[in-house]
Amino acid sequence: MPIDATEQIFRATDRELWVVTAADGERRGGLIATTVVQASIVPEIPRVLVAIACQHHTWKCIEASGAFALHLLDETQLDWVWRFGLETGRDVDKFCDLQIRSGNSGSPILTDAVSWLDCRIENRMLTGDRTVYLAEVIDAECRLAQPPFTVRQMLALAPPEKLQQLKAHRIADAARDADAIRDWREA
Repeated sequence: MPIDATEQIFRATDRELWVVTAADGERRGGLIATTVVQASIVPEIPRVLVAIACQHHTWKCIEASGAFALHLLDETQLDWVWRFGLETGRDVDKFCDLQIRSGNSGSPILTDAVSWLDCRIENRMLTGDRTVYLAEVIDAECRLAQPPFTVRQMLALAPPEKLQQLKAHRIADAARDADAIRDWREA
């Protein structure tokens, strides 16, 4: 398997950081995602593809509600990366002290995000470690003054202790994901 070449190819890209939020009644969730793709070139029928790991609290909210919201950040919101990327909604209210409102889908909209998309799920594909959602965009707001915050920018700005936490999370997630993918492939 060409692991080195694959890693080099993916390291050459620089993906946007998205906060994904969802709610199921009083239960809310949010996480950082980098697998968000425009899925339609038809302006009047906007769609997205999003991949969410199945072990996350936010995944449970998405599954229960059939909806989610996507939020782009700028570098002034680096603290959101730690809040939504290193904490779990099972233990912490990630939304405390943030300005939020309910979107048309029922998902929490982070009103201070530089842009957001409110989405309703149209279809899903299970892949073992993740669920890939195809969703229609039912509402949006764009206030981008500059290109969105990316993984490379975040890594350059992250303090050493946050980089260590990110690395530990990635190693643990990769081990769990590898087992889930293998089980799914064998099923």
